[in-house]
Amino acid sequence: MQMTWKKWTGIAVLIILIGYFISVWWSVAPDVILPQQLKAGQESRVVGYATTTSLIVTMEALLNKRGGWLSNDVTPPSIFMDNMPAFEFGALEQARDLALILRKEFSRSQSQSMADKDLLAAHSKLNIEHTSWLVPSAEGEYKDAIKLLKLYRAKISDTNNQEAQFYARADNLNEWLKEVQKRLGSMSQRLSASVGQDRLNTDLAGDSEASQSTPKQASQQIKTSWWKIDDVFYETRGATWALLNFMKAIEVDFADVLRKKNAEVSLQQIIRELEETQQSVWSPIILNGSGFGVVANHSLVMANYISRANAAVIDLTNLLIKG
Repeated sequence: MQMTWKKWTGIAVLIILIGYFISVWWSVAPDVILPQQLKAGQESRVVGYATTTSLIVTMEALLNKRGGWLSNDVTPPSIFMDNMPAFEFGALEQARDLALILRKEFSRSQSQSMADKDLLAAHSKLNIEHTSWLVPSAEGEYKDAIKLLKLYRAKISDTNNQEAQFYARADNLNEWLKEVQKRLGSMSQRLSASVGQDRLNTDLAGDSEASQSTPKQASQQIKTSWWKIDDVFYETRGATWALLNFMKAIEVDFADVLRKKNAEVSLQQIIRELEETQQSVWSPIILNGSGFGVVANHSLVMANYISRANAAVIDLTNLLIKG
């Protein structure tokens, strides 16, 4: 029987609808790490176990969530999706930062000590392009990184192995918090640019002798492209999701340091602000109303939570230094 144009149209519409519902299903973000996931058996008493586990579980959640790793997919419907790939990239950036600090600071006693070879390899593998789908694929490299992180976790959990260590010190924690500050500050600025703003040049403020390679205008108009507003929002959502997982682990591994500095409440405030960023988005699209307009602006709401979290991180950093 010959297919009519109406039947072809019906099949096409059906395929599109199926692809749409699959995309919606795959766009559901993974759950935040539960406290019991950071405390598994006797190993949870080992300093560094929770932080390493949070990095492992975060990467496993990204790879094993609905649809798997979507950033490098080249087939429908994932090739048409951008929100979840943006979420993945934001979370991956935080994972890379923690892996770097884990290699450079947490696992080393001083500047002259040697880096752990498993952490060195794991950090390298996490830095592969997240859109790579040929050999090597992003998923394959990230899975290898997880295996290496598990080897490091096993070494620090072994009382007979004194070579691999995790040092929970205030100065080590501050090095990671400095990276967090920079990331949160960048996120806040990008989110705020959703409505466009005139931004003054403060690059050299505070130092009369400072200079830069090329001159810049005293002020400039900064505005996020309409096509990129949702990408920036979901990238930030992914970054704060991963950061929330890591902060919960830091609360476990650095409990003695935080207690000594009377900084436990400061960390809890950071966690509370980050939890607010993971609230359900009920709108089918990311709205971009003006600051005091009739329509909501999801980016500005997210920027508010990010700014408050960043302020709490700065307070925590000051407490660790002076407390």
